[in-house]
Amino acid sequence: MSTAVDGGGGVATRSQVFAWGLWDWGSAAFNAVIVTFVFSVYLTDAVGDDLPGSVSASSWLGWSLGAAGLAIALLAPVTGQRADATGHRKRSLALLTTIVVGCMLAMYFVEDDHHFLWLGLLLLGVGSVVFELAQVPYFAMLRQVSRPDNIGRVSGFGWAMGYFGGIVLLLICYFGFIVGDGDTRGLFGVSTDGGVNIRAVVVLAAVWFAVFAVPVLFAVPELPPVPRAADGPGFFGSYRVLWNDLRALWTADRNTVGYLVASALFRDGLAGVFTFGAVLAVNVYGIASGDVLLFGVAANVVAALGALAAGRLDDRLGPKTVIVWSLSSMLVTGALLMAVSGPVGFWILGLLLCLFVGPAQSASRTFMARLSPAGREGQMFGLYATTGRAVSFLSPTLFGLFAWMLSSDRAGIIGLLVVLAAGLAALLAVRPPTETSYRAAAR
Repeated sequence: MSTAVDGGGGVATRSQVFAWGLWDWGSAAFNAVIVTFVFSVYLTDAVGDDLPGSVSASSWLGWSLGAAGLAIALLAPVTGQRADATGHRKRSLALLTTIVVGCMLAMYFVEDDHHFLWLGLLLLGVGSVVFELAQVPYFAMLRQVSRPDNIGRVSGFGWAMGYFGGIVLLLICYFGFIVGDGDTRGLFGVSTDGGVNIRAVVVLAAVWFAVFAVPVLFAVPELPPVPRAADGPGFFGSYRVLWNDLRALWTADRNTVGYLVASALFRDGLAGVFTFGAVLAVNVYGIASGDVLLFGVAANVVAALGALAAGRLDDRLGPKTVIVWSLSSMLVTGALLMAVSGPVGFWILGLLLCLFVGPAQSASRTFMARLSPAGREGQMFGLYATTGRAVSFLSPTLFGLFAWMLSSDRAGIIGLLVVLAAGLAALLAVRPPTETSYRAAAR
């Protein structure tokens, strides 16, 4: 069964949609294994555990990721713009994905010794930058594999694939290489000497990403380039084009600018929920450290199911309705979470909170796709990435501020709720894209 595609993409089959979603499935290897649960923890708790000096490995990790965020903010819109202009979205996606996989493979050489911390931080920082840049052409391809009446379902399918891919890989890594005590770990009995078991996990994650990133490169056709000047601008000339386009966007479509600001705020709040979830689970609600990964798996399942269900609501009611409903529900749930104690309360309300994260993330992506002019999706999603990084300090800063002021990690939840509320308030002033405007933009 085929489906017509807006935006000049021709016809997309279900197999092409599935191939597109497999990149999300594979990319979970970087998000879940490298950034969140395994490699970053290995860097701070093992590699940098005996780091000399007054600055901790965790601080160095934060600073390296902060520098990566700055690089993303500077590079994302221009690389997206150039992918649009040359008609080489797939080529850009292939190149950037290859670099990320290369960084992941190189992480194998980060041994359990503080002298290797700098190599690990460098590879993690570069990988984070390039991974974010890779998402720009990938997100831009959303309109090539969807129609106005099913873009929500397609986006939700992609987010769900990412969540489920992370779950499957984390379980393989945990039971195969990490669980247990002693000098060997996991069902495969891998040695812990020099952190070999964790380094093997990183190699597995790299291969996982590489394998599942391939189908989209063959299945989804490339778009023709956007008409530009004969030779087109060079790399630095692209910033001049970007500035001119931004001025024109501000003059002609401040609604889109308003959405970029609003989405940057609430997406940072959504990221904060996952970033500090494990800290709260252990330090505030008494969940055992060994059970945190299990909660992470359950949270990803719930978020994936929420994204799938909300995709249909997105197509029927529009992305703004889904986001407003999700953020409002998260604010209520977060307030309730402030009032409860103990593991049971956290499991119930924590999973309920995650139920609304997936829909908000998925609908945020479709909102941007519906607003983007045809042929400029890469540039618009580059701006989407840039604005998100521009405020990425808010959630961690406010979490720490409230926790410090009230001398309680539980109070950090207030900081996350403030960011989510600010994003919701800004979003209420944004006009939702209509199917008519989306079809007009696609022409």
